[in-house]
Amino acid sequence: MKSRIHNKMCWSRALHTGWLLLLVQLLCSEAVPISMDKTKVQEPEKKTEEPPASVDTGLHYDRYLREVIDFLEKDQHFREKLHNTDMEDIKQGKLAKELDFVSHHVRTKLDELKRQEVSRLRTLIKAKQDLEGGNDIAVDHQALLKQFEYLNHMNPHTFEVDDLDRLIKSATKDLENFDKERHEEFKKYEMLKEHDRQEHLKTLDEDERRKEEEHFEEMKKKHADHPKVNHPGSQNQLKEVWEEGDGLDPEDFDPKTFFNLHDTNGDGFFDDQELEALFTKELEKIYDPTNEEDDMVEMEEERLRMREHVMNEVDSNKDRLVSLDEFLVATKKKEFLEPDSWETLEQNQAYTDEEMREFEEHLVQQEQDLNQKAVDLQKQREELERQQEQLNSQKIELQQAVEHMERLKSQNVEPPPEVHVEGNAIPEMHAFDNQLHPEQEDKPQEHEPAHYTPQEHHEQQHEDLAQQGLPQTHQNLPPGHQEAAPVHHNLP
Repeated sequence: MKSRIHNKMCWSRALHTGWLLLLVQLLCSEAVPISMDKTKVQEPEKKTEEPPASVDTGLHYDRYLREVIDFLEKDQHFREKLHNTDMEDIKQGKLAKELDFVSHHVRTKLDELKRQEVSRLRTLIKAKQDLEGGNDIAVDHQALLKQFEYLNHMNPHTFEVDDLDRLIKSATKDLENFDKERHEEFKKYEMLKEHDRQEHLKTLDEDERRKEEEHFEEMKKKHADHPKVNHPGSQNQLKEVWEEGDGLDPEDFDPKTFFNLHDTNGDGFFDDQELEALFTKELEKIYDPTNEEDDMVEMEEERLRMREHVMNEVDSNKDRLVSLDEFLVATKKKEFLEPDSWETLEQNQAYTDEEMREFEEHLVQQEQDLNQKAVDLQKQREELERQQEQLNSQKIELQQAVEHMERLKSQNVEPPPEVHVEGNAIPEMHAFDNQLHPEQEDKPQEHEPAHYTPQEHHEQQHEDLAQQGLPQTHQNLPPGHQEAAPVHHNLP
């Protein structure tokens, strides 16, 4: 868990520039550089430089945001309006109205970008639905698109003023809480580190635990033993960078020249990264990656705390950018000329005892939930194994039944041979005499004659035999008409 928090903190540093920095970098890259005092610092050789690469905002719609700004920057009218619009007005959406005046080519391209973005979101929604097992469930894309506030989902075909207004406001809103979330992540990191340390102590005997505690206190004291840290943004701190970083005489310190030297992209503003670079010398006093007692995650938190402090004091527009004028005004303030001492992280615990207690309870609850899930999964596994055994038994029984039927079929007895009647031999008629024809069974008894003469009896018997397909006898023929029986001669 600690490594996940660490990685997330490192990844999230890309967010700190914000969309406003992106706008300024793209649209002000050709701004006229401010003149430098050539008597105090040697003018560097002019080099042909490519426009500065835009910093990833970290937003899930960062690519869409970049492409929209790229095409708006190509329109001369929109570019001029941007230069003449205050940052606060931009955030309030006043710049979005200028979209109606951009060229037809730009508008057409923006329409295409929006259609592609809507298609991308629908694909993401469908993929999420499939992962959640809802393949057969109808997806209401219009309802789900409502959660993406940076575009107007009711009109997925054309890019309108409302879309630009939504994009600007959403990007601003999404980045406003960056610092707050960053502090929360660091707090969790520190509490988890202390939790792991306490858990490790529980595994030691009394003597080992005492040695471990002594070593921990020794590392804390060693980490706190460092040179004085200058207040971020103060004259002393800036002069130290001027002297040690720029190699210039501290007596010749000039805020305007200093600003131009460290405005690395020449856009007329100090952004997050440019400000943070100014604190590297101060951080090197406290942290060394080769020291056991120094935590590099804490170093990055310290760097961001310094940048946040300076921006809160200097950035009058609260747009995460410090202009030259704002910088010059700040360097003359009393708090920067005679600043209070800067309290580092070892002097300010990141969490309270109450927060630590709640964090411990949360970890215990998480462990219980995981254990319960493990028990449930084990039960499910046992049930599946039981069902599998039943299926295997049924399969064996079915196979045995099939084999038994095949054996019976192969052992079936042949039917008895047919009866052949030769000469005047009369087959036994007992069975037939004792049985009535089905049609006769249905006839009422009163329709049958009560008595038969011998001649009538033989005729009736002959009729019955004929109807049932049996050989007829000649016993009922009159005398003199009977055929002679064949004579059998026994050959020697």
